[in-house]
Amino acid sequence: MKILQNMCRNVFEYRRKVSLSCGRFYCNSPRDNSRLRVLFFGTDNFSLPSLRILNDSFKSNGTVTSLEVVTSFKATKNPLKRFADGENLRLHDWPLQQTGPEVHRNFDLGVVVSFGHLIPEALISSFRLGMLNVHASLLPKLRGAAPIVHAIAAGHAETGVTIMRIRPRHFDVGEILAQRHVPIGPHTLMPELHGQLANVGAAALLHCVENLDRYYRCLRTQDDGEATYAPKIVPQFADIRWAGMGAREVYDRFRALYSYRPLTTRLGAELVKIFRVSCDGEGEVGGGEEDFVPGEIRFCRKSKRLRVRCGDGNMVCVEQLSIGGKKVMSGQEFYNGFLSKLEPVNRVFINEN
Repeated sequence: MKILQNMCRNVFEYRRKVSLSCGRFYCNSPRDNSRLRVLFFGTDNFSLPSLRILNDSFKSNGTVTSLEVVTSFKATKNPLKRFADGENLRLHDWPLQQTGPEVHRNFDLGVVVSFGHLIPEALISSFRLGMLNVHASLLPKLRGAAPIVHAIAAGHAETGVTIMRIRPRHFDVGEILAQRHVPIGPHTLMPELHGQLANVGAAALLHCVENLDRYYRCLRTQDDGEATYAPKIVPQFADIRWAGMGAREVYDRFRALYSYRPLTTRLGAELVKIFRVSCDGEGEVGGGEEDFVPGEIRFCRKSKRLRVRCGDGNMVCVEQLSIGGKKVMSGQEFYNGFLSKLEPVNRVFINEN
């Protein structure tokens, strides 16, 4: 009998510990969390699908019972401001004038998607249910401002989105509610992946909002030892180091920056901007003659393409480029107008770094 009592006590203690470890969160509230007043923070096109899906819930009398938007009125061509105006959602300029008791009284939950500003601790704690963030990576991988660009540039075959709880004073370190995996194809360009992740993130966000109590009971702490970083993109990230980069690395850098900024290099003293790069064959970057040096340019008359040797001995094909601030041209136009006038020894792209 005593053994049975001890077993029962151990089971009860185990359940109590599991409950505490899974549900340790400040929002233990008797209120009904199936109906939520949401304040949304965002600035760009990645934010828009999340705002749309929350607005759909609001309009259909779903979980979201009220919805207002915080954004930067200084941002030009702000898609969130335009959408909110069209949907008659109340807008707030950042930084917010109301904090503390005013937010606590008017909203239950804050949602942040691609906002780019560190939220003050006083504002985070003023939400009864805290704040959620949609981040475009599988945290703790690729913490930082540019996870999509860095995922493609690094040649990753997979990325995803994370719904996390925001912690004060730090970006991208909070507990994880949910994650969704998204494959990256070998030729996927940044705008395509950006759109996929924005839509997947929006769907995951809504599922978390609609089932918030369940997700909060099973928050998962990030392992800082597994963290990698995706810092803000600086202009130098577009520079091609022909001797130090392999052909696949150059092609991945083009895919990562496509539509955001062109790759850059130099021909003599002239700045060259490269707008389109391609691979030969079925996804393989082409090889060539043994006497190439990194950065050397050759024009193939048969295919009418510029081929440039990279540091690993393979080549990429440059299809669209400009030189010295002139118009964008094809490889053949570049050869006819510029390259053919140079001595072969001078037909080499260089990088100053």
